[in-house]
Amino acid sequence: MSDQTVVRLDSVRCRSYGICASILPDVFDIPPDAPSAVLLRHEVDPDDVEDLEEAVRACPAQAIFQGSGPT
Repeated sequence: MSDQTVVRLDSVRCRSYGICASILPDVFDIPPDAPSAVLLRHEVDPDDVEDLEEAVRACPAQAIFQGSGPT
């Protein structure tokens, strides 16, 4: 059983504000001219859960979700 938290990004809702990438640059990226952010990793370690929760709260488009279990 994994102790990592699953990250989900709704690319339809995402508007590339970049707040998530500024909070967790090793998880989210905003490629040039991309219509939405991309996930660099689909799971975060326990040490990054607080930052993920901050990214979820800070996303103006409400496009980030977290959970546990397989991706």
